[in-house]
Amino acid sequence: MLFGSASSAVAQRCPGAAGFNKWLEGFKQQAIAEGISSRTVANALNGVTYDPKVVAKDRAQGVFAQDYLTFQRRMVNKNRLAAGRARLNKYAPVFRRIEEQYGVPGPVLVAYWGLETDFGAFMGNLDSIRSLATLSYDCRRPEEFRVQLMDALRVLDRGDLQRAQMRGPTHGEVGQFQFQPSTYYNFAVDYDGDGRRDLVRSVPDSLASAANYIASKGWQPGQPWLEEVIVPKNLPWDQADVTIQRPRLFWSKYGVKYRNGQPVPADSTPAALLLPMGRNGPAFLAYPNFINVYLDWNNSLVYSTAAGYFATRLAGAPPLREGNPEPFSAEESKQLQRLLVQRGYDVGKVDGVIGAATRLAIREMQLQYGLPADGYPSHALLRKLQAGG
Repeated sequence: MLFGSASSAVAQRCPGAAGFNKWLEGFKQQAIAEGISSRTVANALNGVTYDPKVVAKDRAQGVFAQDYLTFQRRMVNKNRLAAGRARLNKYAPVFRRIEEQYGVPGPVLVAYWGLETDFGAFMGNLDSIRSLATLSYDCRRPEEFRVQLMDALRVLDRGDLQRAQMRGPTHGEVGQFQFQPSTYYNFAVDYDGDGRRDLVRSVPDSLASAANYIASKGWQPGQPWLEEVIVPKNLPWDQADVTIQRPRLFWSKYGVKYRNGQPVPADSTPAALLLPMGRNGPAFLAYPNFINVYLDWNNSLVYSTAAGYFATRLAGAPPLREGNPEPFSAEESKQLQRLLVQRGYDVGKVDGVIGAATRLAIREMQLQYGLPADGYPSHALLRKLQAGG
């Protein structure tokens, strides 16, 4: 989950630690009223203190501004690919059983497992209950975190984890797939048959729970999620965006081909043309499994594209054809966003992240200037905007 930083004005309105103990006593009573045992409430919340470091980290957490290739090279490296393949082999019977039951293939699960926690090696070391209590009391997003704190208590009350096992990063995510407590409570399954849904120590429970969650988002068994393609020099570039799905017939008609040179089938299967670094960089056909599931897991297009690509590599795809995209720094992206705002576009926060709103604005200005409208920032567009033409 990605959060932007709060303004100093918001920070000044927040109460600090002074009223935390009184608030916590009230939350304990609310939890008992909602059916959580008094023993669990006492064991989880007695002695919990306000953590100013969590609030500071929440305030400071920036948005994700790396470009796709930079992130992908770092996260989908040779070591992680080898480790992922080793786990596919080690847990092959578990993966076969999971795919039969949930329809989600092993490579998809292993890629997320590797990116989220390096296969369970790094799950975070903050006290999740303390973090959630602090953020539930804080003024920034209290309603969101109170739901998570209540469900964390339900996880404990159900006997899935011991209190000391609930450790993670700043926002209270738990386990090998970094589930928020509500996701844990609603989708965790006992897959090793020991009577507990243990997403910290049990690999079968963790993998099956991730599959259960992915299936709940509408995963289509047996269908692709992301396929690398080669694009011709001329396309209706304004149609190349993850938000625009066309029948594969559309892309086939314009000469889009798979990496092996075979043409894309001229059928009605919906697919978006995803160009994470513009028309000169890598290219993918993104299918409903990617658009509806991957982008729901994490709405960062950079992260989701890397996760989808990682899964294709584990499933046997060749290394990425990177192309020759135009380098464009985060600072240049911010400058471009500021110029687009001056033109009246709402790009959201000026943060250097090329999200959906920024891509749309870029595409409209590219069309206006007669540039290839691939929605990717370029120095040609930046110069025209700077010139004010």
